Amino acid sequence: MQAFTEDVLHIIKSIPSGMVMTYGQIAALADNPRGARQVSRILHGMSESHQLPWHRVINSQGKISLTGEMGNRQRGLLRQEGIQFKDNTISLHKYQFHLT
Repeated sequence: MQAFTEDVLHIIKSIPSGMVMTYGQIAALADNPRGARQVSRILHGMSESHQLPWHRVINSQGKISLTGEMGNRQRGLLRQEGIQFKDNTISLHKYQFHLT
């Protein structure tokens, strides 16, 4: 497994309940600031096998990128964790997690 992939997995696993991170934020923390799409691919291919909290990763506009049933599922899981939406948008100011 490549170092970038390992870093992405570690970062995603560190997102606490009730918080979110963006694809680009995760990519930048994993030393590939232009790797947001790679983060998406890792989530798509490895969420189940690595038990990732995939639903805590959203786009840079504070929105869910998934559509249809999976988007609704993600929205429901985030609401269960106490995250509120306003006009289908999550306040990054309030809910964005920052690694220290």
